[in-house]
Amino acid sequence: MADSKLRSLFYTLLLAAFVLNCHGQERKVHIVYMGERPQGDFPVASTHHSMLQNVLGSTLSAKESLVYSYGRSFNGFAAKLTDEEVARFSEMEGVISVIPNHKLKIHTTRSWDFMGFSKGKLSSSQEGSVIIGLLDTGIWPESASFNDKGLSPPPAKWKGICTGANFTCNNKIIGARYYNSENIYEVTDFHSPRDSEGHGTHTSSTAAGREVPQASYYGLAVGTARGGVPNARIAMYKVCWSDGCATADILAAFDDAIADGVDIISVSLGSDFPFEYFEDPIAIGSFHAMKYGILTSNSAGNSGPDPYSVSNFAPWTLTVAASSIDRKFVAQAVLGNGITYPGLSINSFDLNGISYPLIWGGDAANYSAGANPDIARFCAADALNSYKVEGKIVFCESLLDGSDILAVNGLGTIMADSVFTDLAFSYPLPATLISKENGQDILDYIRSTEYPIATIMFGETWKDAMAPKVVSFSSRGPNPITVDILKPDVTAPGVDILASWSPVAPPSLDPEDTRSVSFNIISGTSMSCPHASGSAAYVKAAHPNWSPSSIKSALMTTAYVMDSRKQEDLEFAYGSGHINPAQAIDPGLVYDATEVDYVNFLCKQGYNTTVIRQITGDNSSVCNSTEPGRAWDLNYPSFSLAIEDGQPIYGVFTRTVTNVGSPNSTYTVRPYLPASVSVDVEPQSLSFSAVGEQKSFTVKVTGPKIAQQPIMSGAIVWEDGVHQVRSPVVIYNILPGAVHSSDSMPQKNQKFKGPSMYTKNGILGRH
Repeated sequence: MADSKLRSLFYTLLLAAFVLNCHGQERKVHIVYMGERPQGDFPVASTHHSMLQNVLGSTLSAKESLVYSYGRSFNGFAAKLTDEEVARFSEMEGVISVIPNHKLKIHTTRSWDFMGFSKGKLSSSQEGSVIIGLLDTGIWPESASFNDKGLSPPPAKWKGICTGANFTCNNKIIGARYYNSENIYEVTDFHSPRDSEGHGTHTSSTAAGREVPQASYYGLAVGTARGGVPNARIAMYKVCWSDGCATADILAAFDDAIADGVDIISVSLGSDFPFEYFEDPIAIGSFHAMKYGILTSNSAGNSGPDPYSVSNFAPWTLTVAASSIDRKFVAQAVLGNGITYPGLSINSFDLNGISYPLIWGGDAANYSAGANPDIARFCAADALNSYKVEGKIVFCESLLDGSDILAVNGLGTIMADSVFTDLAFSYPLPATLISKENGQDILDYIRSTEYPIATIMFGETWKDAMAPKVVSFSSRGPNPITVDILKPDVTAPGVDILASWSPVAPPSLDPEDTRSVSFNIISGTSMSCPHASGSAAYVKAAHPNWSPSSIKSALMTTAYVMDSRKQEDLEFAYGSGHINPAQAIDPGLVYDATEVDYVNFLCKQGYNTTVIRQITGDNSSVCNSTEPGRAWDLNYPSFSLAIEDGQPIYGVFTRTVTNVGSPNSTYTVRPYLPASVSVDVEPQSLSFSAVGEQKSFTVKVTGPKIAQQPIMSGAIVWEDGVHQVRSPVVIYNILPGAVHSSDSMPQKNQKFKGPSMYTKNGILGRH
């Protein structure tokens, strides 16, 4: 008996020593602060990487450890370090201090910083004059992101109202309406603009949320959460419910928003099918918004990477793709043999490094329910034997939302699936998603080990050196209706974005997850859209009299050029590039377009004078021809040349630019295209003597006959020594006769897909 007690005490002490040692070796985020930023073009990021490489011992370890490289206002970096590594950095020459993560210097939750937009240059009053109207699932008004401290009363132009029981507006949320044309409410729906889905709260705070220090998702992505224009006003138009977004509600919201006096409309929703322009409620609403000087920013859709999948492709709107930022969320699976496998997961559960029994779903088949190992390996709840999986980590050969494992009393899950390799999900239990290749290794370990065990580590943030890269789910061009208009227009952060959340909405993939959070991390073009909306509001605040097309042009022509080596579908993935709001307020030149220009465009799309007059309400509108024509003369900030198979490359584009830069300036053109393509721009220089002056030019693109040619591209850049006004040029093949045809026709009573989490926004369950 005494020996038994001594052995028990020995093992307890041994376990305690092991835990303490593991704690010391556990990597935690620290700031290595190095003082003032070096002057000039000092290679800050590479220096930080070299320092990490020297201490950690390898390039790979340095890359995986590095979280952020600071170099704009001070010198330093954030990295995951052990206690020993912290001590070594503390001894280094040039290192002032090494600060634990809980003392992080306040910084944004990354997406706006990543774009070089840590803080806008405009005053609070300038931002406060702009109103962003959002068509979404509602908003949670008590969120800290929507406090109105220090904000003045709403602008005098505001004519909106605040409706709904138990919902109060303030000087931040200045208006709120809700629409439910079918009068169908689920148990979770609020009969007010209040958000029960989380999505509308997330998009609103991304576009214009106030600064909220120490925001996080269960300690992940800690920082100061803020929107692009923190002092801008928000008006919510709740058109989406738990079952979707009815077209009648969408149009009613557009109608109200335009009359209420919003400046920018943000629409993070759309259809799975391409509608003709005036059978699409978003195209209709945004056309009328354009007439009243309001730009509509909308999401490109989550049906990628299939070609022709882009939605919201009307030329008078800004269509936004989704791309990554330089941070990804990882949860590592650690097996009993000591091998670690990194997986993508926003894992908020801490198992404290304790290992638990590991079982393959195929070894827990519920034979009584008619399952066998080949069925059970995918881990559907009714295929699993709860007696075998209870209290265990289950290895599954598919992506699940976690609810199946919870239903059979499983402790956690390691999933192997290669469908998603560029974004992470949140789960209602400890979980991570690894590659199929690593999954085979884990299965081999289970089969070769008598008592297999594993643990899943708490989530981490890793540096993503590939960013920005358009995410796989982001819908792609070409434009399914008008091949002469390049869509999407731009890309913006839409992967793993932290923003405010409704506390009554599920915080993970599992709709039955009852946990409550104030901030959540989700992905979608729904997340990229409000980044563009906030950027558009910033440009509007700087230039209140600019037209919607001028604002859109500024965002497109100043966009960061994307790395074409990362995207085989090039501009069909990212349009003109990645938005750069800091530069967009000084574009130099803009491609302005008015209602008259869009009317001419619509005439060439086959609309007749009668229809056009009904659309515009202007009896002077005339279509001189109803014969379909090319849209090469629409004053668009990009160039799209679709060539029928077997035909030579040929297109002549006319454009007019307006000077919004220096009064006296001369721009020269620098075109570049693939060697097989010739481009002739006339004239080759444009001289201006006043702001607002306009100059026109033509672009002639010629080349050999092509067939089955995927996209090839280049650009036309106007330069004056200060500004670079860049417009992409894309050339690609289409089938004979496809210039003016559309295979997809709209369906009556179409209900737009609701944007709540992943099953409702189309990321999960897509083909």
